[in-house]
Amino acid sequence: MLYDATTRIAEAALCLRARLGGSAALRERLVCGARPGPAAIWVHAASVGELTSARTVITALAARHDLLVTTNSETGRALAQGWGLAARLAPLDLPGALARFLDAARPRLAVTVEGEFWPLRSRLLARRGVPQAMIGARMSERSAATWGRFPRIIGPMLDRIAALSAQDQASEARLLGLGLRAGAVLPRLDLKLLAPAALPAPQGDAGRDRTLLAASTHEGEDAQVLDGFAELRAARPDLRLILAPRHPDRGDAVAALIAARGLPLARRSAGAADVAPGGVLLADTLGEMARWYDRAGICVIGGSLVDHGGHTPWEPAAHGCALIHGPHVGNFVEPFAMLEAHGAAREAGDLAATLARLVDAPAEARAMGRAARALLEARAGDPEPLIARLEALADGLASARGRPDIPR
Repeated sequence: MLYDATTRIAEAALCLRARLGGSAALRERLVCGARPGPAAIWVHAASVGELTSARTVITALAARHDLLVTTNSETGRALAQGWGLAARLAPLDLPGALARFLDAARPRLAVTVEGEFWPLRSRLLARRGVPQAMIGARMSERSAATWGRFPRIIGPMLDRIAALSAQDQASEARLLGLGLRAGAVLPRLDLKLLAPAALPAPQGDAGRDRTLLAASTHEGEDAQVLDGFAELRAARPDLRLILAPRHPDRGDAVAALIAARGLPLARRSAGAADVAPGGVLLADTLGEMARWYDRAGICVIGGSLVDHGGHTPWEPAAHGCALIHGPHVGNFVEPFAMLEAHGAAREAGDLAATLARLVDAPAEARAMGRAARALLEARAGDPEPLIARLEALADGLASARGRPDIPR
């Protein structure tokens, strides 16, 4: 009752503001102007990151159903429109805005990416008999503790969810503890890994075995990598190094480090696509990291040799790279632990020695790359059962409470 009263007062104030010259974004979120067209499935994602992670699922659904995508940001809306999808800013969790939106869109299924819980949205969808689903759902320990203080709000919202695929086991357990029905649980999917897992893995070859990549390096890491490479090439003159700084505008500074060590240098920003054996290709451009992953059999992951928390290991894993990292992996503790346990990653106490072992044992490096790719595919999961379940809900083949004969 308090939430209802508060939202009605807030909506009245916001509508007045919109009439008195509020922004176009506010009017769109209040659904005061142009209405959305009808759509079988309403997909909501907070912004660019969530949309990008769910693109595999969204694209599959859009191939068979009319989709309407909403986001909380204008950049997210632009991204979805760039994919050729109908997209607009999401309606605010206000009674009039939601009613106008749902009257126009008339969805048969509402899908939320990752995790947003809006009480009025949940209730109005249920009143209209629209099944609700969540994909890649996340619930941190802190968020679970907060929601746990409001069981009469979170409980009904979770009970109305017909299908939910969590991003990880811990999130799934927390959501069940807060009131999610066990019958709504679908196999877990890490949405961010679906696109990398769908990439074709490069075939191993001798050139790849003799090429090292330092990916997304930060200040303080380039010198470590270059010193290690200089030590290696003294006895292995056919090795190549691709050095890709996290921020290409550091290119001149990194080039000076390379020159100071007397190493042959080629710069991608100057048009170079390769470097002679024994040299360094400075990949000081944006948007080409996949190209370098394909070229190198061994990848040193930047942000881990100095204290930046490390960068994702899953992108080089998608390309079948053997993964080498430093001690600073706080941003990806669990993935690195899993990769190490499966023989796909290795922490380098002595960077030159670790690299020497792998370049001198190419079969071992290739095995690490295969293990990394296999773990990525296993961790990403198969999206087809999830897509089938969502399509069944959209087609009216399963009630909001679910049926055992529909793929879960």
